[in-house]
Parts: sequence; structure tokens; C-alpha cells
Amino acid sequence: MRKNMGAKPLTYPQPVFILAAYGDDMTPCAMNAAWGGISDDTEISLCISAGHKTTKNILARKAFTVSMADAAHVAECDYVGLVSGNSVPDKFSKAGFHAVKSDFVDAPLIEELPVAVECKLKSYDPESCRLVGEIVNVSVDEKVLDENGKVKTSKVRPITFDPFNNEYVVLGETVGKAFHDGKKIK
Repeated sequence: MRKNMGAKPLTYPQPVFILAAYGDDMTPCAMNAAWGGISDDTEISLCISAGHKTTKNILARKAFTVSMADAAHVAECDYVGLVSGNSVPDKFSKAGFHAVKSDFVDAPLIEELPVAVECKLKSYDPESCRLVGEIVNVSVDEKVLDENGKVKTSKVRPITFDPFNNEYVVLGETVGKAFHDGKKIK
């Protein structure tokens, strides 16, 4: 038997993305966003409202980064989602984050978060709150690479948002091989 939950944004997984951009004075800002994902080969789409300081900075600079939140920085990543940059202008540094300017876009990388997508703004629709970025680079801290230079999920320990329970859940257990395991059913 199933229980009907109604029309709600309840899906698994919901990524915990930390969007970062520079303000007019080059002060970095960041926000937590769970509603987003890849929408084309070189495109990421997110749902963020126009009132966020980070949204305003992205629209002004035409660039942003999207870092994957990780288990080591749950409190910091949650904090930038709890506090508004409109009322706490130094929330990036208060979170303990350190910015490094991207070589590819006019936006900050967050040193503490090892995986980031660097984007140019493609479009923003304030009515639907859909932000679309062109992915121009993905940067990865070498500390999360294996001996073959591939990203090791168990080293990154990315987290997702569990909307059913308002919890963060760490990813990491491998349960199968993509584009392979289904072949046995063919």
C-alpha cells in the first residue's frame, strides 16, 4: 500500500549546491540551493529566487560557481542557506569559507569544497526563478582524486538533502556500474 503525500517537491536525491558569486566590491557571497541539476551537456539549471543577494550578484557579474556541499562542511553549508547575505554581508567569511578567483569565470571558488562547476550566466527568469548557467569548467581539488586521477566519491563525501526528513545524507556507497549492470537483463 502507498501513502499519498500530495504535490510537493519530494524527490531523491536533491543535491546540496553552494552557489558563489562576487559582489560589486569583490566580496564573495554564497547560498545553499537544493533545487537544481544538469540540464544539458554544458548546462546547469537551478531554481533560486530573485531576492537572494547571491542571485543579484550573479545577474550583475554574469558568472557563478556551483560547489558540491560535503560531509566535512555540513554546518558551514547549512549556515549559508540559513542566513541572508542581504542582512549579513560577511556570511561567506563567517561560514569559514575562503575564496579563490576562478581562472575561467568572474566568480569565486570555495577552497573548502573540493568539487566546483564554474559557470557563465546563460539566462534567468525571475517569474519561474530558473537560473541557467553554461558550464565552462569543472575544478576538483587533487586531494579527492584516486591514483588514476578520477574523482573518488568516498573522498569527496558529497551530501544530498532529504526533503522527507529535513536531513543531509552523505553519498558514497557504490552499488553498481552505470551503463553496464543492466546489460545482463538485455
